[in-house]
Amino acid sequence: MSNKISIFWFRRDLRLEDNAGLYHALKAGAPVLPIFIFDRKILDKLSDKADARVTYIHNALDHIQKELKGFKSSLLVRYGDPIEIWKDLIKEFDVDTVYTNRDYESYAKNRDHEVQQILSANQIGFKSFKDHVIFDQDEVLKKDGLPYTVFTPYSKIWKAKAISKSPGGMESSYFFKAYPTLKYASNFAKSKQLVIPSLDSMGFEKSDQKIPSTTVSQGLIKNYEETRNFPAIDGTSKLGIHFRFGTVSIREKARKASVLSSVFLSELIWRDFYSNILNHFPHVEEAPFRAKYEAVEWVNNETHFEAWKQGRTGYPIVDAGMREIMHTGHMHNRVRMVVASFLTKHLLIDWRWGEAYFAEKLLDFDLASNSGGWQWAAGCGTDAAPYFRIFNPYSQQQKFDKDFKYIKHWVPEYGTDAYPEPIVDHKEAREKCLKTYKDALANA
Repeated sequence: MSNKISIFWFRRDLRLEDNAGLYHALKAGAPVLPIFIFDRKILDKLSDKADARVTYIHNALDHIQKELKGFKSSLLVRYGDPIEIWKDLIKEFDVDTVYTNRDYESYAKNRDHEVQQILSANQIGFKSFKDHVIFDQDEVLKKDGLPYTVFTPYSKIWKAKAISKSPGGMESSYFFKAYPTLKYASNFAKSKQLVIPSLDSMGFEKSDQKIPSTTVSQGLIKNYEETRNFPAIDGTSKLGIHFRFGTVSIREKARKASVLSSVFLSELIWRDFYSNILNHFPHVEEAPFRAKYEAVEWVNNETHFEAWKQGRTGYPIVDAGMREIMHTGHMHNRVRMVVASFLTKHLLIDWRWGEAYFAEKLLDFDLASNSGGWQWAAGCGTDAAPYFRIFNPYSQQQKFDKDFKYIKHWVPEYGTDAYPEPIVDHKEAREKCLKTYKDALANA
């Protein structure tokens, strides 16, 4: 009788239900040992040792551990360099196949390639699956086989593919298919409860930062189109962190959105689109999608950058957004566009500075969406001709926070002598931005 096991490697998919890779691992029949690796190469880059995302991951693993206990199984959690950990794991266990879900960031792809080489050299299989997007890699392409680089045509093909019947004869639409896990739960490897490394042992502290709920009311989704742009209204789902770490199923939310709100579904399509861009054009992690925009001569005034970070620019809707992210790790979607446009267009500060700050502060930080959003704001991304789009912070406030409710919540000193004067003049900044971009592109 074989003692070989399969291993399922959790990454950004921290749930048992509707988990593609886990489903395939359990269905294969061999005992499945679930594992998670706290990656030092990632954690060591975090300056805040009370980072709420690390606490969130730790809590999610505790939840998975409790669920696995019901199946007389346990989660193996290690901390360190993933490559070295995998070398140890294959010595410790007789592994037949490793299952996991795909990640499309360059670091993750390179790490997985290295792990796969180690496994292959030891005659161990490595199988990866699509899980945190609806469509990945080469599933939505143009007729010439090239990836879409403009959202609207991409979304049309995405929607057409999503509502089509799959070749497997599924009764429901493509993204309606749920992966039944509990049916195969008896295939979890039986083991005593294993100890999850403490936050303290990894050099971190517990964060008390509030995490949004995984549940969203049907009413919010139904009214999403009408309420999503108004930051004083609780009109957005705040599911970003759960999509980022996979504590909810993107398929489940897409299924519900397809019935309740085409606009909310469109937001999920944007996630796929930016993931698709990152996968096919990995240079966007560090450089403009369109290379000619590298010629833009940023001012990069550090005093202005600090004022922007602290919410002390003298532009109330910008300052409200920056205070919100500072205190909650969240920022309203509409306001994200305003503050990003302000940094790159009014202050002429390199979009990469803002992208890095958001990466540090946002609970729902996702490299593909963050890079895509910042490049959209800076005008160097996938848009057709966007560099002259410069948000007017005053008109944005008039449209979306005309009663100053959002602003007064986060900037209570607004309207008093304690509130600073604008650090730049809107009209002058706009003209300077247009000239800077125009000159850069003329010489590129």
